[in-house]
Amino acid sequence: MPVHGHFKGRSLVRWGIIGCGDVTEVKSGPGFRKAERSSLAAVMRRNGSLAADYARRHGVGKWYDDASKLIADKDVDAVYVATMPDTHMAYALAVAAAGKPAIIEKPMARNAAECDAIVDAFHRADLPLFVAYYLPSMPYFRRVRHLIESGAIGRPTGVTYRLTEPHHRSGPRWRTDVALAGSGHFLDVGSHALDMVDSLLGPIAEVHGRAANQASAYAAEDSVSLMFRTEGGVIGAMSWNFAAGVSDDTMRITGTDGEIAFPMFNCRPIEVRTRSGEEHVAVPYTDHVAQPFIQEVVDDLLGTGAASSTGVSARRTSKIMDEVLSEYYGGRSDAFWERPGTWPGRPKC
Repeated sequence: MPVHGHFKGRSLVRWGIIGCGDVTEVKSGPGFRKAERSSLAAVMRRNGSLAADYARRHGVGKWYDDASKLIADKDVDAVYVATMPDTHMAYALAVAAAGKPAIIEKPMARNAAECDAIVDAFHRADLPLFVAYYLPSMPYFRRVRHLIESGAIGRPTGVTYRLTEPHHRSGPRWRTDVALAGSGHFLDVGSHALDMVDSLLGPIAEVHGRAANQASAYAAEDSVSLMFRTEGGVIGAMSWNFAAGVSDDTMRITGTDGEIAFPMFNCRPIEVRTRSGEEHVAVPYTDHVAQPFIQEVVDDLLGTGAASSTGVSARRTSKIMDEVLSEYYGGRSDAFWERPGTWPGRPKC
């Protein structure tokens, strides 16, 4: 695989992080230091004292309270944007203009139109773009992939996924502030399941769905249900209920000879059921769950591998979510977060 021009003759990728908040403490931040041929050169947070504290605790040499200064830093080769979705597009466009590759936290943006602007900017600049759908890179989900590809359940013929959580009891938060997040919890956690289907079974070709707010004290949706068909012909159904009295997280991939069941957000054993019996496959999570994906990106940039999630694949996921949420928000191709009074799905009281 070719080395990207930015890294010819180089054996190390030096990263900068924009938005060194909670998501970077354990999930992703340490992975940039611990991945092979990777280092974390600088971090940025608008609150300079918090940026300085992060840098001190994580052994990072530079910190900034201005993203433009981090992006321009000659010791930063590539940038990870780990802020809220409402700022992803602006930061991504600035990184592209500076001629540097990027990883954008998921979801890539608030809607597919913002994703298109990001993807187009990196394409025009001939720069690699990645999005932090890190689950398929983890050993746990690689085992799921191996089970499918090895024929353990025969030819895949169906998928179901159910996620239920009692988030209606916790009240509004940034993940349900549509101007910041682009929707309710669905964009944040529902995107992972859609990306997983894309990764394991191929892109989704057709989708029909509906969203509603059934019990939550915010304007965004709290429940989403959809049916889909992949390009390979596998059909499936998924539902997310964030106003539920119980918690569940189970994806089932059914094949002609069996079924695999597994969660998206914890490492309970993978269940494999076939005519010969039932097997429980335990695969522990890594300490920093995004590190395997970060390693894929580093290898991609240095020409020794290929990353599983790119701007193109992430844009597909955002387009699917837009299609399912369009009726609730009265369309999602514009700045719908600026016109909440026009959302057909918004609760009336």
